[in-house]
Formats: sequence, structure tokens, C-alpha cells
Amino acid sequence: MYVAKRVGQAFLTFVSVITITFALVRAIPGGPADFIRAQVMRSGGSDEVSMREINALVETYTNIDPSTPLHVQYYNYVTSVLQGDLGQSIQYGRPVSDVIVEVAPWTVFLLSISILLTFGIGIILGAVMAYLEGTRFDISSTIASMFLNSVPYYIAAIFLVYIVSIQWGWLPQSGRHASGLEPALTLEFIVSVLRHAILPILSLVVTGFGGVAITMRGNAIQEIGEDYIRVAHLRGVPGRRIATRYVGRNAVLPMYTNFMISVGFMFGGSVILEQIFAYQGLGEVLLGAIQYRDYPLMMGGFLMITLAVLICILIADLTYSKIDPRISNTGSREAY
Repeated sequence: MYVAKRVGQAFLTFVSVITITFALVRAIPGGPADFIRAQVMRSGGSDEVSMREINALVETYTNIDPSTPLHVQYYNYVTSVLQGDLGQSIQYGRPVSDVIVEVAPWTVFLLSISILLTFGIGIILGAVMAYLEGTRFDISSTIASMFLNSVPYYIAAIFLVYIVSIQWGWLPQSGRHASGLEPALTLEFIVSVLRHAILPILSLVVTGFGGVAITMRGNAIQEIGEDYIRVAHLRGVPGRRIATRYVGRNAVLPMYTNFMISVGFMFGGSVILEQIFAYQGLGEVLLGAIQYRDYPLMMGGFLMITLAVLICILIADLTYSKIDPRISNTGSREAY
């Protein structure tokens, strides 16, 4: 019952987002109909281009036929999106879903490594800071973490490009791999992909692990002060076991939801990052769609980012009770 309720809520949220995109497509000044008409005129069409032809083109690209009643337009749009038909890209002349499927794996590759490293480094550093609370290492690490966490990732990206790529020439500053190199499962191609991904990943990790470390530090200090830790010490439980199985595990658990949500929300942040590094992933394609006024691709990308966030939140919601036994399957803490 609980699972069905959460899945239903996620589905209704996604349908609500589809409704918003439908309203935006219709409400944007100079929207798809006007833009497509201008494109027809620019390509050599006459002033006598019929509205029927324009409406047919609009329906092809956006799944909305302006000549039909509003409720029919809405129904056709929602059913098309739920079936995976996001329309046709004006810029690429291909289905939006094909364009997204082609570039999304590159963004997933970039962000998945970034998130894993960010949380991995942050959790380890935060745990050490908690056990060395009050020492110079703790104080200096806290200050450094707060400073780095306050730096926008795009500022760090620009700085890294200037220093590492332009000044030192150690790593490439743009692209997904070396130009002229055909994608293949070869060592040369894999090394090239990794070299081009280092700076984007580093800019996210450097500006992200500090917040995770500070959160982990606070959680660990709170756990260290709990009564069950004192009892474990009195019972002679080894300090390493207390640190890893008791303090570490319980301090990490509250961060699990943040981890899953970060997976979804980082897709939105990829727009600026990929533009800086000319890394052709979902973010750069979306920015190009905005510049080109490719409404179907814009809306399709927005829907995919929203879907990623919803799926990650749903997974976190459904699995948290399995990871933390103190939480019941209704999402509330069980009383002992």
C-alpha cells in the first residue's frame, strides 16, 4: 500500500510537470507556431502558407495541433509524452527522444563519477574531522570545507581551465574525447575520454565534498554523544568496530536521501558545466536548444531532468526503510 501510494504520487507529479510544459508551449510569446511559420517563410515559402500546413508542422514537432480544441490538444500531448514521443527537434531534425538518448549517457557518466567521489571524499573526511574534533586538523578542514562549498562550481571550472589547461597544458580543456578519434572500446579512446572528463569532474568534486564533509562531521559528533556508544565502550567493544559499524553507519544513513536527490538535481547543473568545457552532453544540448529556440528539445530535456529527480527521490523514499531499520515502512521512526 505504501509503495503504491508513493509511486502514485510520483506519477501525478510527473503528469503535473507535463501539464506545465504543455501550458508553456502554448503561452510562450513567439512560440512554436510563430517560429515554425518564420522558418517556412525564411526557407522560401510564400505569404500564402496555409494555417493547415503550419498546424501540421507544429503537431509534428510538438505533438500539439493548434486547430483542435484545448482539451484534445492536452490529451494528445500527455498521451504522446507518456508513450515516449517527445516530438521532433527543430534544430536536429530528429525525434527528441533520439537526441536525448544519444547525449544523456555522457552526462550520466560525468555526473555519476562526480557524485560518487564527492560523497566518498566528504564522508571519509567528515568522519575523521569528527574523531579529531577540536584539533587543528578539524578546525582547518572545517574552514577549508566551508570555503570550497561556497565557491560556485562554474567558477572552479573556469579557474581549472585557465590554470591546468591553458597555463600548464596538462589536460584538454574541451570536448568529450580527442577530435578525429572514432568511438570504440580501445585503450586510446578510453584514456582520451577519461582525460577530457577529469576537469569537469574535478570542478564538481572540489566544490561539493566540503558540504558533505561538514554534514558527516555533525552527524558523527551527534552519534558519538549517544548513550549506546558509551555502553559499547563500557562493554569493551573495540574502537574500530564502534567507529565503523556504529558511528560511521548511523552517521551516513541520514545522508542517503541527500545522495539520491543530488543524482537528480546535478542534471540541472550540467548545463553550465558542459558549456564551459564544450562537453556535448544533455546540458549543452539543452542550452543549444534554448539559443536556437528549439522548443520540443527544450521541453523534452526539462521533462527528462524532472523524471530523473522524481525517480531518485522515489528510490530513496522506498529503500530508506530497508537501509535504516529504525524507520518503518510508513516513513516514520519506530518507537522502541
